[in-house]
Amino acid sequence: MAVKLGPNRYGKAGTRLVHVVKDGPVHHIKDVNVSTSLSGDMQAVHLTGDNAAVLPTDTQKNTVYAFARKHGVGQIEEFALLLAGHFAGSQPSIHHARVEIEEYAWRREGAHSFAREGGEVRTCVVHRDRDGRATVVSGLKDLVLLNSTGSEFHGYIADEYTTLPPATDRVLATAVEARWRHIGDTPSYGTSYERVRRCLVEAFADTHSRSLQQTLYAMGERALTGCEEICEVRLALPNKHHFAVDLSPFGLDNDNEVFFAADRPYGLIEGSVLREDAPDAGFAWE
Repeated sequence: MAVKLGPNRYGKAGTRLVHVVKDGPVHHIKDVNVSTSLSGDMQAVHLTGDNAAVLPTDTQKNTVYAFARKHGVGQIEEFALLLAGHFAGSQPSIHHARVEIEEYAWRREGAHSFAREGGEVRTCVVHRDRDGRATVVSGLKDLVLLNSTGSEFHGYIADEYTTLPPATDRVLATAVEARWRHIGDTPSYGTSYERVRRCLVEAFADTHSRSLQQTLYAMGERALTGCEEICEVRLALPNKHHFAVDLSPFGLDNDNEVFFAADRPYGLIEGSVLREDAPDAGFAWE
């Protein structure tokens, strides 16, 4: 039986970096998790164990820290582009670099004191090849949203295994994971992030939902309509089920006021919304 090496890459995952900028007595912090991944002319290391083409993953980690000191850490997309450009251009055996960054927010509590913000995490994934082609995908995860009314779910397929009762008034809750693809130049990734995030939240709040799929589409459509610098949004929305508790054994009614919040099993709704004229994604989603 003949076999051959397929697509492959390697890198350093989970490089934790906290960068402190000292502006006199006032400090600023950037708290990120950086993962790098490289690919290219790597046949020999797989087939014979020859490491001559391999840039060690420890070196990739050290580069992250050195670049933070030399260049600072501004918008995570810009830092990822800087790292990816370095890796894709520094060694002849490396043809492509993928850099993924998660950013954890801190709220200022004093000149040099901070409190960690809960939940939501900002993300980005940057690809760059040795020919200078680059893609930027920004995003967020763990953005927990809830509508206490304005959600329905009925008219679905019912077979011999269906026990779910139709709902005309239910709690709709989810932990949003969203990623969006940039086109052209984005003057300010920070401003763009805030605008896309606001569109997603507003669409969730404004949509009278007959299904979480409908809400997903409304969120993606609102982001694309309000943010011309992006061309595609991919969303994953777990349905964080809330079930009204039966209080009749205690002689009490329950007009959708008391709920049991179940963490599993949960529905998972995924989909993408894109402009009709969106350019080919290339390696953006790899």
